[in-house]
Parts: sequence; C-alpha cells; structure tokens
Amino acid sequence: MSVTPKPRPRLSFWEIWNMSFGFLGIQFGFALQNANVSRIFETLGANIDAIPILWIAAPVTGLVVQPIIGYFSDRTWTRLGRRRPYFLWGAIFASAGLIIMPNSPYLWVAAGMLWILDASINISMEPFRAFVGDMLPSEQRTKGFAMQSFFIGTGAVVASALPWMMTNWFGIANTAPEGMIPPSVKWSFYIGGAVFLLAVLWTVTRTREYSPEELEAFEAYEDEQIDDAEEVKREVPIEAGEGGKKVTFGIIFTLLGIVATAGVYFGGYDAELYIVSVGIAVLGVVSFLAGFIQQSGKTDQGLVVVVHDFLHMPKTMVQLAVVQFFSWFALFSLWIYTTAAVTSHIYGTSDTTSALYNQGADWVGILFAVYNGFAAVVAFGLAPLAKLTSRKIVHAIALIAGGISLIGIYFMSSPNMLIISMLGIGFAWASILAMPYAILAGSLPAKKMGLYMGIFNFFIVIPQILAASLLGFATRNWFGGEAIYSLMLGGAAMIVAAASMYFVDDVDDPDTANLP
Repeated sequence: MSVTPKPRPRLSFWEIWNMSFGFLGIQFGFALQNANVSRIFETLGANIDAIPILWIAAPVTGLVVQPIIGYFSDRTWTRLGRRRPYFLWGAIFASAGLIIMPNSPYLWVAAGMLWILDASINISMEPFRAFVGDMLPSEQRTKGFAMQSFFIGTGAVVASALPWMMTNWFGIANTAPEGMIPPSVKWSFYIGGAVFLLAVLWTVTRTREYSPEELEAFEAYEDEQIDDAEEVKREVPIEAGEGGKKVTFGIIFTLLGIVATAGVYFGGYDAELYIVSVGIAVLGVVSFLAGFIQQSGKTDQGLVVVVHDFLHMPKTMVQLAVVQFFSWFALFSLWIYTTAAVTSHIYGTSDTTSALYNQGADWVGILFAVYNGFAAVVAFGLAPLAKLTSRKIVHAIALIAGGISLIGIYFMSSPNMLIISMLGIGFAWASILAMPYAILAGSLPAKKMGLYMGIFNFFIVIPQILAASLLGFATRNWFGGEAIYSLMLGGAAMIVAAASMYFVDDVDDPDTANLP
C-alpha cells in the first residue's frame, strides 16, 4: 500500500531532552561498571593480566543481545510503542544487577554478574540509538545524539566520582578487609540502581512514538531528498537459493576456528587467544546455520535476517565500521587499564590492600568523571561545529585529540596533570557517542533501524573482544606487565580511526552537497 510522503516533524529542545533523559540512568550504571569492575575483580583476587579475560563478558553479551533486541524492537508495537518496552525492562533488570554486583563473595560470582548486568544495560541501550533515528529529521539527528552524549557525560561524572564522594563527603570507608568490596563502592552501586530505573521511567512516560505508518511516510519523503536513495539504503532481498554461500562460508570459518584453537592448545599459547580462535569457529557455525535455514525456505527467520543484513550492510555503515573498530579498541584499553596504569605508573603501587592504591583508584574515578564531564559540555558544541565544517571533520579532529591524550598519559608526572589528558579523551568520547550514529542513521531503511543499529554494535564489540584477548597477552609478554603501554597502544588505534574518517560518505548531511 502506497503512502503519502511527508517530512518528519522537528521536535522542540525539551522534547529531545525528554526522549534522551533515560541515557542519564543508562550511563550511570555503565560508568559505575567501567570505573569499578576492575577494582572489584582485583579486590576479589584477580591478577592484573587476567582482568581483560574477565571483562570479556561485557562485549560478548552486547554482541549477542543488541541485534536480537534491534530485530524484535523493529517488529514490536504495543501501547508503549516499539522501543520503550525494551527501555523499561532493561532498566528493571540492570537496577537489580547494580545492587547485587558489589555484594559478590567470589570472583566467579562477580564475573557472572558483570555478564547479567551488561546484558540488561544493552537491552535498554540499543533501542535508544534507533529511537533518535525514528523520531528526528536529518537536520536534528546530530543534536539528538549530542543530547544523548550530554546525558551520558553528566551521568558518568557523578557515577564515576561516587566512591570518592562517599568517602570524602559522607565519611564512608573506601577500604575493607582483604577480599571484601569497600562500603563506598557498595553504596555507589545502590544509588546507581535507583537512578537508572528512575531516569528510564522519565523517558518512557514523557515521550510518544510514531506509528509504523507514520515512519513509512517519513522515510518516503527522506528518500526523495537523497540522490540515489535506492543504492544508499539498499535492501538486498533474501533468496532461499542463496543460502549455499552462507553454508560454504560457515564451513570454512568453522574449520579455521578449529585449527586455530588446536594451534593455541598444542602450542601452549596464552588462554586469552582462545577467545579469537573460538570466536572464528562460532562465526562459522552461525553462518552455516543461517545458510541451512535459508536453503529450507525460511527466509524470514530471525537468524537468517540478521546474518543476511550483516553481509549486505549499506556502504556508509561499512565505512563507519572501520572507524568504530579502532575507536572502541582504544576505549576498551582505557577502561580496563587506567586503574592499573595510574596506580603503578603514577602512585607506584600495585598492592590492592594499601591506602595508596585505593587513593589512586579513587582518583581514577575522578579522572573518569572529568572526561565524562567535559564530554557533557562539549556535546552541546558538536552540532554547531558540524554546521561550520562537517560531521566527518569534527569526528576526525575529536579522535586525534583523544589519541594524543591517551599516549600523553605516559608523560604525566603527577595525578593532577592527568586532567589534561582527560579533556582530550572527553572530546573524543562526546563525538564517538554522537557523530557515527548521526552519520549512520541517514543511510538506513527506517523499518530496519533497530536491527542495523544492533549490527553496528558488532564494530564496538569485536574490537573489545580482540582487546580483551590480545591486550592481556601484550601486557604480559611485550610490555613487562606495565599497563601504561597498553594505554599508549590504544591511543595509536584512536589516531588510525581518525584517519579512517576520510573514507566515510555522509549521505544525508544537511550541510553538504549530497542533498539536491
């Protein structure tokens, strides 16, 4: 049935504020996790070079959860709409996880809770990205994702600093007997659970969603505005007979994964490398299953759709995937190694029971608050900067600033000097959370916005998996256990991401000649 094309309505500042407010809670939980989980793992007895392998739960969970949630949210329509039910249920489970996590009695329990917590956060987070694409016209998408960056930064400022605030403002102890999580960390997680749920409830109750018919009319109008829209937003039909290619691909990668796993085992290499070898085999099995199901004629089955659309991504999405890969490799090195790097390189201790170590760990929380706070401030300048130049140029400059700042930590001689690096990282963080999604949204078909946003998460997750498997190996075998060099490697990766922006086509940038 044909629809009458019409422009997507522009929303007011407060409407964009309300639809983005839930990200305040999501990032509250995410920042508490990022700033404190390594500390929790070390407190419960993890060795420094084992921490990346424990962190692997988070990205693997996102790899599985986000495309599934995206696929189903595209096909959901309830009284709450298509995206908001996922916001709400994810928030409920994540809040429970934040309360349970700091009470983990053993390392394996903490690792398991990280898995559950990250799954819940991803259930809430993934539809928020598609939500902006659903609700805002092209000329407001940069502003919409920048608003998310603002709330992410604001939430992370408070959340990252909470353990320090608990100790220095309220006198709650930041030390505990060996193997016990400090009370300041526990109370921070309890507060985070409440904030997460309340912030998401605000968005759920204060926004409405467009119907599927309205979204179809909006996309028809936007397609008229883009040159070669059929090529830009191409949808390759799923043909039952083409499943053989996926089967062949699956067999090859499964065998490669098995051979690589055997090589790691018989060669006596580090266990972290199993993540890569087994991951290759799993990719092969998934592709084989999708091809087999497709050959049977079930072309609308979820696994077939996800694998097919992954193999036929829009051109702009493929280009952005390279940028995301190197950007998030750098960020993962920041999150898992900053505590170890600062406490050893700046404070000169790795004794997790010492007051000096915990002082350094608390300062890392403050540093994370600084870069997130600066990101919140910079977020409001992203849209004006993009209008003066372009979204591509702004993102490239931000990534260069972040890369130089990560490398620069090595040259800092005091804790206070680290704030300088955090400003550059904050600029990069604000842009990473906004610009790739603003560029991507205009290249995606509206009816698959959620699925493609979930698939796009692969290029956030895959580099984190590689970082978790390779950085531990590199830190131990190449860097002599010095975490600071892993941060410098991350900085180099971020500069590579900046260079990759040159090759990205921003097909619906309202300030470029792509629009007639």
